[in-house]
Amino acid sequence: MTKRDLIQLVAKKANLTNKAASDSVTAFLNAVRDSLKRGEKVVITGFGTFSVRQRATRPGRNPKTGERITIAARKAPGFTPGKTLKKIVR
Repeated sequence: MTKRDLIQLVAKKANLTNKAASDSVTAFLNAVRDSLKRGEKVVITGFGTFSVRQRATRPGRNPKTGERITIAARKAPGFTPGKTLKKIVR
């Protein structure tokens, strides 16, 4: 499913215009993005939790030269599915 498909589905299910559904989906995604940017968790009961995970510094290799390099620590977005979502997908 693409963002476009999601917008069309929201428009149909909520009886909205495509423009209103697009604004709603965009506002939701921006709210999740902004919360993660601030380092906050986003918990959607019955669906899952979006969070920021800290990746540690680790050794790696340059695939072109084979030289050993150190991959810097960084933050990465993560998602943990909720119990209800896991149950439905199984």
